[in-house]
Amino acid sequence: MSELERRSIDNVLAFHSAPTLMGVKCANLISFDRNEDTMAEYLREFEAELSGRGFCARQLCKCGKRTLVFVCNEKMLNAWLGMPRVRDFLSEYGYTDNMTLDEMLNILSGRIGCGSFPHEIGAFLGYPVGDIRGFISNSGRNCLLCGYWKVYENADKARRTFKTYDRCREILFDRLNHCPNLFRAISKEENI
Repeated sequence: MSELERRSIDNVLAFHSAPTLMGVKCANLISFDRNEDTMAEYLREFEAELSGRGFCARQLCKCGKRTLVFVCNEKMLNAWLGMPRVRDFLSEYGYTDNMTLDEMLNILSGRIGCGSFPHEIGAFLGYPVGDIRGFISNSGRNCLLCGYWKVYENADKARRTFKTYDRCREILFDRLNHCPNLFRAISKEENI
């Protein structure tokens, strides 16, 4: 992978997953338009550099020239998925309490098709269950607010969350402008 390709992937990943990489959100899903070998190499580097800090990046789906990559803070995601309301919601889609995160992500990956996303993906991305249910019952229409997700309950709280996510993006891009790569940028300490 060339340095230009690496920098491009760093920028896309930073833009779309800054809240997760900055430790305030459990997970993000990013669509990349890269060849398979380049993405595989980058994901191996991600694993080598960031798995020790609790981050995971895995390919969920490969459709044509697009690769869907799921980036998560495993500890945060496990805590979120273990919350009773989230656990109950996921049980409606066949996920059980005794499944590991890897088993659940394997099921999720198998349900993602080219251009289609199972509704439960919102739970894996840390979206409030009320908003996921609102999205389902309204077929994606009639939301109170549209930002990082479509909001159907508690728009004020979501607005504050979106501002925090925007701030994460600003901080990470500032760091990225002063670091040789995303892995170093994430390693810098700064309060959000």
